[in-house]
Amino acid sequence: MKVTQTKLPGVLIFEPDVFGDARGWFVETFSGKRYEEAVRQCSPQAGLKLPFVQDNVSFSEKNVLRGLHFQNPNAQGKLVQVLSGKVFDVAVDIRVGSPTFGQWFGETLSAENHKQMYIPPGFAHGFCVLSNTTLFSYKCTDYYNPATEGGIIWNDPDIGITWPVDVPKVSKKDANYPRLRDIPKDKLPVLSKVEGPKYGENK
Repeated sequence: MKVTQTKLPGVLIFEPDVFGDARGWFVETFSGKRYEEAVRQCSPQAGLKLPFVQDNVSFSEKNVLRGLHFQNPNAQGKLVQVLSGKVFDVAVDIRVGSPTFGQWFGETLSAENHKQMYIPPGFAHGFCVLSNTTLFSYKCTDYYNPATEGGIIWNDPDIGITWPVDVPKVSKKDANYPRLRDIPKDKLPVLSKVEGPKYGENK
């Protein structure tokens, strides 16, 4: 398995080994011990916050954009992948005190390339659908808590994400989220003084 540290500390791209023949293919999508060891070998400064405690699957049509979502407190780390279709997946560092605060990283994930992206706690997450339909899978390090969920407007000009969809289909809720600069700092996650750039957590 190949692991790549992106420009945002802690945001990782996993490319699992795929075993295939004329009958089809097989891929191991997660193994805690193996993933932790792969991360240590790739980037000692990165890390996975384990265990994952909740799995989600969403279905979306072409040009649907979901995000940018986060929870604080109860920040969630997410290991995401596409089971069917293709998306452009984005992570935004929103940890107060982080040297990469407000910066984003995006990667194309598809059922064909089998890539996975790990978004640590303290990051906002979103994706847009590039195929006709998509099944999207999330493994989360904390439970969904509607009382602590928040969001940032998908086209925040200060963040400047280059979405590959001209006119996305966005929910009313997502369309009314504020810009990052308009969210009070005490409503955002903070960079842990203990863990540093490894991953974010709440005070």
